[in-house]
Amino acid sequence: MPPRRFQAIVVLVVFVLLNLTFYGLPSRESLPTYEDVADAVKHPHVPDLHVPDLHVPDLHVPDLGELPTVPNPFRPAHKPPIQPNSTSSSSYRAIEWLSDFKWRNPFSSSVALDQNRAVLPPLRERPLIYTYYNVPKKQDAKISEAEHRLILAWRRAWWAQGFKPQVLSRAEAMQHPQYQLFQRMKLGSEVELEIMRWLAWGHMGGGVLANWLALPMAEYENPMLAFLRRNEYPKLSRIQSLDNAVFFGERSSVDDAIKKAMTNKLLKNVTANKDKITQLAKKEGGLVVNLLASKDIAVDAKANGVASYTMTTITSKYKTIADKLSNTTYAEGLDLLVNLINSHLHLTFQEQHPEGVAVAKPLPEHTTALMYEATDIARNLTQCPTSPIPKSCPPNRPKCKPCDANKAMKLLESPELVNTTKLFTIGTVPHPYTINSLHYTRDTLDSNFLRNNAKRDLWIWELTRESIPKKHTESYRLVQFKELVAAAPAHTLWLTAERITQQDLDWIFGFNLPQIASTTPEPSSPSDKSELIIFPRPGPPEPIEGQVVPDEKWIKKEEERLRRAREAIKSKDKVMKSVVQAVEQWNLADTEAWKFARAYSARRRMERKKWEEDEQKFAGSEKKAGVRPGEGGGGRWLDGR
Repeated sequence: MPPRRFQAIVVLVVFVLLNLTFYGLPSRESLPTYEDVADAVKHPHVPDLHVPDLHVPDLHVPDLGELPTVPNPFRPAHKPPIQPNSTSSSSYRAIEWLSDFKWRNPFSSSVALDQNRAVLPPLRERPLIYTYYNVPKKQDAKISEAEHRLILAWRRAWWAQGFKPQVLSRAEAMQHPQYQLFQRMKLGSEVELEIMRWLAWGHMGGGVLANWLALPMAEYENPMLAFLRRNEYPKLSRIQSLDNAVFFGERSSVDDAIKKAMTNKLLKNVTANKDKITQLAKKEGGLVVNLLASKDIAVDAKANGVASYTMTTITSKYKTIADKLSNTTYAEGLDLLVNLINSHLHLTFQEQHPEGVAVAKPLPEHTTALMYEATDIARNLTQCPTSPIPKSCPPNRPKCKPCDANKAMKLLESPELVNTTKLFTIGTVPHPYTINSLHYTRDTLDSNFLRNNAKRDLWIWELTRESIPKKHTESYRLVQFKELVAAAPAHTLWLTAERITQQDLDWIFGFNLPQIASTTPEPSSPSDKSELIIFPRPGPPEPIEGQVVPDEKWIKKEEERLRRAREAIKSKDKVMKSVVQAVEQWNLADTEAWKFARAYSARRRMERKKWEEDEQKFAGSEKKAGVRPGEGGGGRWLDGR
């Protein structure tokens, strides 16, 4: 027999198991909630006691029952779940956000239940768009890198239009069930390229397939682009004016098309029908389209949202580049084509905003230093784009209005928000500590000054002073501001004053902003050998009417005050942190605007960065194109302001 202590343990275990077997675990409903227990502790129920006459010998005291158990305050508890990718590091404080459909609530804390977390609109779903690129086995490294830069321009343009571009290759085509059959046919290189393209697309499950020389070249609301963003394609289709540059269809229709093309009688004897197959491949739509019956693929007669830079188009419209696309200067010709496409994308942006670019500058008297970044970006946007053929137009808009340096895009400063889609607005959202320090020309702030001298929510009121009637509260103004920040299409760009450099601007706009300019008032070339034409950079905008331009010494003081404000906001000193918190509590609306713009920018940057990390091994990534992350973002120039 085992020792008695083991016998006792065995009996106890058996007893517990029997109880669990016959009675089961206690149900969730039978357990008191925290609120029940807290209420029972705070208001204990004691039954009425009927005390009998003390002379009666058999005194009976009623049973009071068991008192509720007081919860242990030191017991560990799980925190509410946090959305993935909802935090970004920052030197000032961590940027936290919550994606929720209640984002239009004026104050995020009422939804997120957290003073530091901003509530943002749910991320818009980006429909996938594919292109096919396969590097030849023996190709000069310079040519490959130039092609990667072209594909990078393709990815950037489609990303800015709300899509998620992916570059496919033979690796995806080899995963398709029909690959081995087509591989045994031993088709010619050009014909095989078209077949592999369709197989790779079929493997990915349909969607949108575009040539990497077909780029969106229109406003965000363009009907064709809006249709493609809906990600619903009831029938396999192509666009007649684009030849075989853009296809769209569901998985089933793409698979059916591949199967029907495979069973075409011409492919049963490839050797005998080689000439016929080659001729079909040269017809409009490409080989697969011409192997199908006309009913199998719909044809949209016209669409002007996409520009296709085919060799035919380049030869007929852009002879300077066509002449360079020879064997000896092919890489140079591709680089010129990259610059031409970039200039056409920039030109498209300028035509979409005929009234120019405005720098929103509320409280303009002491905020010159605060607006450096916004002004630099505005000057870059209004500069005529660098191009090998400055007077040229995109293929889909032959009657465009080329940029003229003598009649450059208008650049102005505005003391308040001008809400119009014909004008692109760039604003800087300051932390309340920053704007109060600058506006009241104080190196430090304290609670006494705030209570006795500072107005509440100064920035948001001044920004919307003219665009929103005075009868509306700061809550209403906040909602309108949030809708501007998160608008799609975006006709505004909101920076945060505490970030001294800006990245991802080329992904936001869809093109590289100019980083070099002519040193003379006339257009010139960056070097004697260069085929590019660069233009003079526009000067700073004219001061707001009635505003006195501060002397240089006062601007220097602004810069120093701005530097101190930035240090104060990220300070870990307890006294300074309490002052910053007091400023935030005094300016709840301005703080909310700053948190929202800051979190929206951080989430946009994180979304793009995460996607770039996923795609860095594939063609057209920044890494393969020789571009460092953040390069060409259109930030501050080195030659002054």
